[in-house]
Amino acid sequence: MSPLKIIVRAPAKLNLSLDTPFTHSDGSIEWRMVMTSIGLSDYVQVETNDTNTIKVCSDSGFLPEDNRNLAYKAAQIFLKETRIQTGLKILIEKNIPVAAGLGGGSSDAAAVFKALNNLFDVGLSFETLAKVGLQVDSDVPYCIYGDTALVSGRGEIITPLNKLPKMWFILAKPHVSVSTPRILKKLARTPVIHPNTDELLRGIADNDYSAIISNMGNALEAITIAEHPQILTLKQRLIKYGCDGSQMSGSGPTVFGVCRTESRARRVYNSISGFCSEVYLTQVTSEKINQ
Repeated sequence: MSPLKIIVRAPAKLNLSLDTPFTHSDGSIEWRMVMTSIGLSDYVQVETNDTNTIKVCSDSGFLPEDNRNLAYKAAQIFLKETRIQTGLKILIEKNIPVAAGLGGGSSDAAAVFKALNNLFDVGLSFETLAKVGLQVDSDVPYCIYGDTALVSGRGEIITPLNKLPKMWFILAKPHVSVSTPRILKKLARTPVIHPNTDELLRGIADNDYSAIISNMGNALEAITIAEHPQILTLKQRLIKYGCDGSQMSGSGPTVFGVCRTESRARRVYNSISGFCSEVYLTQVTSEKINQ
């Protein structure tokens, strides 16, 4: 059988809202988040072979290439669930910063699920892929769907939302590493500020840019900033340079600022680039092409 090959785009995600209403009895987190996919993307190539092994290669020196890699786990789980026997070579062109709160690993895993679903014409629905994807990581179900959505439960309940009004994002990643499990362990003993997600959802439903900006929030922000105060400095600088709002994404450390116009966003991008070495300018993207 001739090798099959496909390339899938894997976009980064931003948390416009991140809340943790409670912890389940098994220790897992209940999430209530509003996420959107942005243009900053990895590219994942999946190719079949007759080796009956899975091999992951990346152009990033920071990414594990064995079963610790989420893309590897996704391939392993998909083949087990579908009982398909094949070897796979997965090549990841890495553009999303690693361990940055942008869901890069989860998006790569989601891209593998979608690639294999298409390659083998299995016909699994997004809902089914999302349930399987939860075995890899809580962000994978959202990354299966993409676009802008409300994410709840343990990460498996995805409610698509209206398209966001036109806005630009300036991302700045400080030179620090954040351990998500470590941050989550501190939730139980740390008071957090819960964002007003309902008002954010109303703003999105009404296509109201100002309401969206004023109701963004991240319950993990204070915990991560306590360990890495430079995150707060970046937030403040983004506002100072002209952003309408700024916030940490995920468990950090990446901070993003929001502007309504490209011209202002580019001015902010140029200003913050002199202060932070990893800076990106991007917009919301759609993943409908991968359905």
